[in-house]
Amino acid sequence: MKALTWHGKSDVRCEAVPDPKIQDGRDAIIKVTACAICGSDLHLFDGIMPTMEKGDVLGHETMGEVVEVGKDNAKLKVGDRVVVPFTIACGECFFCKNGYFSGCERSNPNAKQAEKLWGHSPAGLFGYSHMLGGFAGGQAEYMRVPYADVGPYKIPEGLTDEQVLFLSDIFPTGYMAADFCNLKGGETVAVWGCGPVGQFAIKSAFLLGAERVIAIDTVPERLTLATKSGAITLDFMKEDIYERIQELTQGRGADACIDAVGTEPETRASVDSVIDRIKVATFMGTDRPHVLRQAIQCCRNFGTVSIVGVYGGMLDNIPMGSAINRGLTFRMAQTPVQHYLPKLMERIEKGEIDPSFVITHRATLDDGPDLYKTFRAKKDGCIKVVMKPFG
Repeated sequence: MKALTWHGKSDVRCEAVPDPKIQDGRDAIIKVTACAICGSDLHLFDGIMPTMEKGDVLGHETMGEVVEVGKDNAKLKVGDRVVVPFTIACGECFFCKNGYFSGCERSNPNAKQAEKLWGHSPAGLFGYSHMLGGFAGGQAEYMRVPYADVGPYKIPEGLTDEQVLFLSDIFPTGYMAADFCNLKGGETVAVWGCGPVGQFAIKSAFLLGAERVIAIDTVPERLTLATKSGAITLDFMKEDIYERIQELTQGRGADACIDAVGTEPETRASVDSVIDRIKVATFMGTDRPHVLRQAIQCCRNFGTVSIVGVYGGMLDNIPMGSAINRGLTFRMAQTPVQHYLPKLMERIEKGEIDPSFVITHRATLDDGPDLYKTFRAKKDGCIKVVMKPFG
């Protein structure tokens, strides 16, 4: 079958790989009808995620049609249309039973590798390094899904692939970012990063009762899309973000601040972001937390900082004195997609949101390597790429 594979920094290829096979009775094989390139995939493309191996199949935003089911899987049948959460969960361990599916204790066969870096291992993830399981991803014609009686969610009649594909990751992640803000109604929420996750965080904040959303980015197309969703937009290359948020909130600060950027902010954003980049390039640091620092400083006393941007290692020069003395709450997680998926599917069915609004590019797997580069360079107005392996 065809698949997009990783061969090193800035080297993604579309090539033939072996078809997946059932390995466990709870498995399923799906024929991929739609998949997407995620902003998190760019961390792999940029070579900053360890334990990737040449030939690894990429992708963790996937949906399709079930074509084979393991003997112990009573939930699915051949022909079912399903969307597949990027977090792999057994459904039986302590964390799964408590709804923390992304903390699953059983789904990462390489948990010891993750423990060396993080102390404990999160769940296994599709297409996202051997430290997180070494599972083949879904930017392919076919995909094996472990624990397929827990993860894949059947799609109701009448919904298109493009309406539900993003339930695999970015819609639940953006919604979780807003959910973490504990909104009661009437709040001002600031969102750093107007990529796909940031766009869903903006939409979700309004759905959950925010009165104002301040969206921060510098890419014109992203800012335009945020404006269409009702946000006040700030260009960090043209304005002092702290001063503008102070002005917009009469000196109080935002009620909640969402970091939807993570470890790779725009290097030109500030002096500290340039220093971060130098530290990473000279192996003196692992992450570049400029956005997190700014979010902390811009949050009001006893406000919430919600972090959904991806960080991988140790963060430097975080203003913990500000956070502690002003009573900030931090909420963060790798998204437990299975927890959010049913309620978000219901919102789509009711017409409260059509997630396809973020799509700017539609393509085939053959176009994938070039579109990774386009997405990374933010060229051609690229916000979100959806690929259809079979056209």
